[in-house]
Amino acid sequence: MTNEDLTRRDLSALWHPCTQMKDHEQLPLIPIKRAQGVWLEDFDGKRYLDAISSWWVNLFGHCNPRINAALRDQLDQLEHVLLAGFTHEPVIQLSERLLALAPQRLARCFYADSGSAAVEIALKMSYHYWRNAGQTNKTKFITLTNNYHGETLGALAVGNVALYKEIYAPLLMQTISVPSPDCFYRETGESCAAYSTRLFTHMEQALKKHAHEACAVIVEPLVQCAGGMRMYDPVYLTLLREACTRYGVHLIADEIAVGFGRTGKMFACDHAAITPDFLCLGKGLTGGYLPLSAVLTTNEIYQAFYDDYATLKAFLHSHSYTGNPLACRAALATLDIFEQDKVLENNRKLAMHMADATARFEDHPHVAEVRQRGMILAIEMVKDKAARTPYPWQERRGLAVYCNALEQGVLLRPLGDVIYFMPPYVITPEQIGHLADVAGKAIHVATREAL
Repeated sequence: MTNEDLTRRDLSALWHPCTQMKDHEQLPLIPIKRAQGVWLEDFDGKRYLDAISSWWVNLFGHCNPRINAALRDQLDQLEHVLLAGFTHEPVIQLSERLLALAPQRLARCFYADSGSAAVEIALKMSYHYWRNAGQTNKTKFITLTNNYHGETLGALAVGNVALYKEIYAPLLMQTISVPSPDCFYRETGESCAAYSTRLFTHMEQALKKHAHEACAVIVEPLVQCAGGMRMYDPVYLTLLREACTRYGVHLIADEIAVGFGRTGKMFACDHAAITPDFLCLGKGLTGGYLPLSAVLTTNEIYQAFYDDYATLKAFLHSHSYTGNPLACRAALATLDIFEQDKVLENNRKLAMHMADATARFEDHPHVAEVRQRGMILAIEMVKDKAARTPYPWQERRGLAVYCNALEQGVLLRPLGDVIYFMPPYVITPEQIGHLADVAGKAIHVATREAL
């Protein structure tokens, strides 16, 4: 087997996600044969450093021996059983451990198979809670501009990234949109905390006006990932939690991308010491091995559904693979690594290395900002640094970075013109330095005026 053989077969049978397939007439498709740690290897023997954790899912490296061993053990016991009327030890253990780690007051776990599904569950639970409580007027959701929550129709509706949402607008429920506290737009000399506090006035006004009809506010805590890794200050979450409580509106924290240590703490909400009414988890939950997501919620919300069958208050949402034992064992092995190793402490050191390695880009004439929150770092390319004028999107400067980095043996898949590092936690300081060097060369190629 060679890359060429597999590419030919692939392009005759597959339709890839988030891809204009015509691009592959010129853009090389890369078949991966094996992976280990931070490295991917193709069928021609070339290796690529996985700087984006294979779409933000891989925490402890590819083919991690501890997660592998857990899955082998589980395979000989139970591969799957329905979770309606049945249960199993891995899903019980996982639920107990997640609740012990999560912000206080979260007391119940509901499982699905993807981040989008988790968001759909949280939206439906919130609406259904208010319905069960007799407040049938509560049918709307408040969202932030530039938020992304997935690509099923409910998740798209509460997201606000036009690239994904605009074409499907006629199919989507209407939401109430509030300006994001994205600190990229703060005034010169204004701190992120001050800017995020100032922007909260828009949310306060929306809650005051729409509390009677709003089920919940949904946010990506601290980092708007698919929206270009834009970031804001934890003070916004503190203010939001207080206001949601005051106005009687649920708070949904979508931590699918930012949970499990990505922001420097176990959960992004921990930075503000808040508890949402719904906490959506996914991606890194299984260490990047298997599809699994979870919605954690409170006993108060759970009790609103707990009644005699004839009342028809039950939450009947379901997925065939809900709480899959293999996925739960992978998740338990992932939590074991957090418990047994000094993961968050080590991540703080790695984050410092990332900051030091990329400090050189602060003065680059076509870099508007280098921003970081824990193990997430973004470098935003622009046409005009002083005015922060973006490049025309049609020029696809980010794609030039992607292609050049691949030539150098690094997987960097930018979000538009935003280059970001979101590597597995097993990356070394030396590999971080290499990653920054490759990014520098790729940015130089992508921002040359002759492009």
